[in-house]
Amino acid sequence: MADTQQVDAKAERKVTRLAKQITAFSKAHGGAEGQVAYLGERGARIVLVGEDGGWGDLVAPSYEIAEKAVEKSGITVHEAFDGEFAAKVRTGPYEWTRMAGIQVGGPSNT
Repeated sequence: MADTQQVDAKAERKVTRLAKQITAFSKAHGGAEGQVAYLGERGARIVLVGEDGGWGDLVAPSYEIAEKAVEKSGITVHEAFDGEFAAKVRTGPYEWTRMAGIQVGGPSNT
């Protein structure tokens, strides 16, 4: 029984840590919305988009932990990363060179 309690306590600490990071991101960007995406054995990705267009992501060790973290943070969560939600993302030169640099003549990644 003690092992289960240790696992639960560890998971709850991770939820709390992720929720604090989400809340900090939200405060820094005038509010935030998110989406949780399953990554398989790696866990789940929490994609965050701020009201100012800033964006980032966090990886949780499980989908359940990610869901609990976004719930605890109080942000709006979307089912999919599309539509008006995706349109809020603002990218700059760095993202464009990283996303398509090799294909469109930007700096190589090697």
